[in-house]
Amino acid sequence: QVQLVESGGGLVQPGGSLRLSCAASGFTFSNYGMRWYRQPPGKERELVAGISAAGGSATYADSVKGRFTISRDNAKNMVYLQMSSLRAEGTAVYYCYSRNGAWGQGTQVTVSS
Repeated sequence: QVQLVESGGGLVQPGGSLRLSCAASGFTFSNYGMRWYRQPPGKERELVAGISAAGGSATYADSVKGRFTISRDNAKNMVYLQMSSLRAEGTAVYYCYSRNGAWGQGTQVTVSS
């Protein structure tokens, strides 16, 4: 069945970096664009970044431009989110999403000193 499994979350200090990974299975990964969303405590889920099926095009929320990088490896069925210069407002559950409608279970990122 279609499955997305995130990993790489954790506690990081402000200004630090973290790389999230999402392993996809159960569908033809290279056919679908992928996205990362996040949901801060008490707030709605928001789009963070997206990448095209072939990986040639990426888009970002204004709040993360220049600090976050989305990438994918179609040979490994993986999508990544490299996060740098993290801020306290980056504390959230981060979700992987496939354009075929599948969601991962989320991974917690906490930015705190």
